[in-house]
Amino acid sequence: MELREWIKGEHDGLRTRFGQSVAAHVPVSRWRERAGAGGSSIAWLVLHTAWHEDLAMRAVVQAEAPLMTAWRPDLGLGNVAPAGGLGEAEQDDITAAVDLEALGAYANTVHDGTSAWLDGAELTALDAVPAAGARIADLADVTADAVPWLHAMWDGKPTAWFVQWEAVGHVQGHLGEMISVRSRLGLSPF
Repeated sequence: MELREWIKGEHDGLRTRFGQSVAAHVPVSRWRERAGAGGSSIAWLVLHTAWHEDLAMRAVVQAEAPLMTAWRPDLGLGNVAPAGGLGEAEQDDITAAVDLEALGAYANTVHDGTSAWLDGAELTALDAVPAAGARIADLADVTADAVPWLHAMWDGKPTAWFVQWEAVGHVQGHLGEMISVRSRLGLSPF
């Protein structure tokens, strides 16, 4: 198997698993519900993972404004700080404000953008080390003052890391949480 096919298969498989394991069983109207104390909602996890992937793949890897910049008004997040949604802990005000239909469309658009980049990228680009901190500050106004942990985590990482972690691994981890939320809401297909 060729490397590009493997990466694309892993990335595309995430959308398939989300569709089959979460979206097919949890109505969008229930995405804001949390199952138990301290857990996150599906809405938060979808926003969080899509925003991370968007910021990493568009701003850091492609040196373009993230899709979130144009999507904020449709998402109902026009008044949310640029770094809002990036932290692991759910921010109730953001979850309450987000338009759930637009959220699904935004997440799909982010996924499609990453997939298109994977289709056309030279695999040698995976070795490049982009100026992550400068790009997310300049292109998305996500500053080191707002999210020092993110800047520290992304500093000095090669493009391959952004693909492996932000577009695949991070989403995979939170997809498991979404499936757990589905189950705890009593919507398990089993």
